[in-house]
Amino acid sequence: MADLTQTTATIDTQTEPRGELTVRTMPMPADTNGAGDIFGGYVMSQMDIAGAICAVERVGGRVATVAVKGMTFIAPVRVGDVLCIYTWIEKVGTTSITIGLEGWTKNRESPKRTKVSDAYFIYVALDDDGKKRVIA
Repeated sequence: MADLTQTTATIDTQTEPRGELTVRTMPMPADTNGAGDIFGGYVMSQMDIAGAICAVERVGGRVATVAVKGMTFIAPVRVGDVLCIYTWIEKVGTTSITIGLEGWTKNRESPKRTKVSDAYFIYVALDDDGKKRVIA
């Protein structure tokens, strides 16, 4: 019989965020799911905002989200935590850019940061008419 007390999940031993702090916010009670934790969609939307900020700065103009790769929710986010989203440029293609993201929280009781999410978001550079354009 299998030992149900063991987990196959990899323990994340990372102690410092990767990338640059791009968004910092505090989720509120209206952002909770049925269990009282912050809804995953809220965290994902904050990551999309941060990723777009990073992408816009690099491509020098408008972008649109085209894909999310490997979105992982590592730990819950609680009401009152400070949610910090860090970003870095992973890859620049002809018309698209891949942004790496990590979400970290700090709570009121402790200065310790906790990694809560990570993902890669892909954006496409757009011209003024909303059509794909080459990234310079």
